[in-house]
Amino acid sequence: MSANEPLPRSEPDATGPGGEGVGAQAGGGESAATPEPKSSSAAAGPSAVAASPEIAASPVGSTSPAPDAAVPMKYAYWALALLTCINLLNYIDRYVVATLLDSLEKEFTLSKTQAGLLTSVFVGVYLATSPIFGHLGDRWPRRWIVGASVAIWSFATGLAGSARSFAHLLVSRGAVGVGEAGYGPVAPTLITDYFPPERRGLMLAIFYSALPIGTAAGMFLGGVIGGTYGWRVAFWIVGWPGVALAVASLFLREPPRGARDPAGGAGAGYGVFLRSPCYLANTAALSAMTFALGGLGIWLPTFLIQERGLTQAEAGIAFGLVTAVAGGVGTAAGGWLSDRLRPRFRSAPLLVSAVGFFAAVPAIYGGLLDRSPSVYWPCFFIAEALLFLNNGPLNAVIVEVTPAAVRARAFAVSILVIHLFGDVASPPLLGALGDRWNLQTAFLFTVPVIAVAGLFCLAATRTFAREAAALAGPSSAAQA
Repeated sequence: MSANEPLPRSEPDATGPGGEGVGAQAGGGESAATPEPKSSSAAAGPSAVAASPEIAASPVGSTSPAPDAAVPMKYAYWALALLTCINLLNYIDRYVVATLLDSLEKEFTLSKTQAGLLTSVFVGVYLATSPIFGHLGDRWPRRWIVGASVAIWSFATGLAGSARSFAHLLVSRGAVGVGEAGYGPVAPTLITDYFPPERRGLMLAIFYSALPIGTAAGMFLGGVIGGTYGWRVAFWIVGWPGVALAVASLFLREPPRGARDPAGGAGAGYGVFLRSPCYLANTAALSAMTFALGGLGIWLPTFLIQERGLTQAEAGIAFGLVTAVAGGVGTAAGGWLSDRLRPRFRSAPLLVSAVGFFAAVPAIYGGLLDRSPSVYWPCFFIAEALLFLNNGPLNAVIVEVTPAAVRARAFAVSILVIHLFGDVASPPLLGALGDRWNLQTAFLFTVPVIAVAGLFCLAATRTFAREAAALAGPSSAAQA
């Protein structure tokens, strides 16, 4: 089958693991209402479904439910708020270490290359375990995976404050990776089942606004608390509150998979999205961006401390505020622009992201090369706002070109690839270049990679409209 041809669709029985109906999982045990008319493939009976190995291997209960099986919109907004708060904590716990690196280098007598390994270990474990959670996320109740994941990374972050050696720190950061790997692929699929397609760009942008705001909050808290009370207290304060959110997430309603899709998502295996040119190009764009930003995000606070003369608290507060405001504005603007432009430009999510990537390059160079705060802070602000335009749109692209039954796996594979070719290598690589020359020189080598991300976005526009329309159904495919 050509990757550009419409994907085959079928509707297996709407039963979940253990034989429970999917509708029974939604709304605290209420069953779904009158089922939709069967498609011709579904009418052929079980043998038609079993004819495809990928469909036979897919989780049951992942087809399109009745329209009223979806959760009420008022509840959907409440769930979005909870998941966004958890995602905020996700990035706080991930990036609190950035403004603590200088203290950790002194405490454990580390080189910059060794300090960079704290991020690489986290990312390595994160990408190694995310496919496992993606597989489970398409089969098990997602709220249980979310709750367990938040509890794991919260305990691991809190325990990092009690580390007595560099090895203990590495283990704790690896455990944080396990917890966050369970949340990353699963939470977005809940949001896509809470909201209809025409609103997903903005809703996912709200969810992913936690990335810049949480990153900034992590750096801010690390700088202020670490600079005042020490790095151990910083880990304790940001880690333990997550336990309360873990408990709250266990009470989320489990929407049927594909609840808000126009034609649902037929069961399918990994091949259905790995054969998608748009999915592959979109993932390549995210990988290039993650390579550049993974190193910049970790080492820029240290760059400001060691090469621009800021204190730990000043670097954490100033860079944190810039990241929070610029990232939040950019993320919200990207989601809003993407949804607003979609009626005129079907590939708007990719076009908005490409423009942001290209325009950010000169702004980053301006911030790195000028030593005046009146120049480099505005440059960093503009660059971050432009870079975060893609936050909601590129994740919405993954949703639109993958069936509901495999979305958690699609997100998991994307996470695996973007970190494997992104920020696993970039922090220690930049650290090694910083040891050889300086961090400014190291940064200058990585910025052009952001432009490459823009080129991949443009490549993805070639097939995005056709693939999304084919997945939505014959009527939409005819319009593409």
